Amino acid sequence: MSTLPAIDIQDISVRFRTPEGPPLLALERISAHIEPRSFLTVVGPSGCGKTTLLKVLSGVLPPSAGEVCFDGRPLREAAMTGHIGYVFQRPMLLPWRTALANVMLTMEVTRKEMSQQERQAEARRWLEIVGLRGFEERRPHELSGGMQQRVSIARALVFQPQILLMDEPFAALDEITREAMQGELLRLWSRIDTTVIFITHSIPEAVLLSERVLVLSARPGRIIETIEVPFPRPRTEAIRGLPRFAELTEQIRRHLRAGRADIESQERC
Repeated sequence: MSTLPAIDIQDISVRFRTPEGPPLLALERISAHIEPRSFLTVVGPSGCGKTTLLKVLSGVLPPSAGEVCFDGRPLREAAMTGHIGYVFQRPMLLPWRTALANVMLTMEVTRKEMSQQERQAEARRWLEIVGLRGFEERRPHELSGGMQQRVSIARALVFQPQILLMDEPFAALDEITREAMQGELLRLWSRIDTTVIFITHSIPEAVLLSERVLVLSARPGRIIETIEVPFPRPRTEAIRGLPRFAELTEQIRRHLRAGRADIESQERC
């Protein structure tokens, strides 16, 4: 049985103060239940609050209303510090550190009880897992964009987080590299005990990777629909050619178009 916590997002809203005028409503009444070791993606137009939602889940940003609970305990009481990993849109690697030293950075903060030799061995293990054996001593400028993002993923996973938040991690990559990284992520996730919440603008990417897709409206972000993805695991690129894959991607597009039309209609009124 998994020891990972179930996540409950309970009626979350987020408002930001503005220098002039009323507060900006970024998210409105978001609710969702996320099972342990599931893979959830969130799609929606730019500015709809996807990254804001990840910040709330990480504990960095308190919601203006509502609550996030882990196994029934509010986030502020759940002692999740050190159990949540974050992969950003860009690798955010320290340019003066090697790939090995960048991965070790996480353990220097979260695993202070480990010796330097233990940290190094664990960092090497994760670089091998993400396919970067032999590149341990390379600095970021010596690595391709896809390789840099692999280092970033290894850095997030090296301390074995219970929850992995991924904010459009493949958005800056070319299409071929992006598809390769999607396959690598599927392979990697099959080997780890982690719940993944993944933000993307790519509808096919969302369907390929996840078991459920939350579709958000334009700002303020509201859940338009929750789409269940029925394909069994392990998954391969072959599912892209299935009629059901095309049906699901088109279904999500329709919801996004309908959500945008509703917002435009409200603005005209």
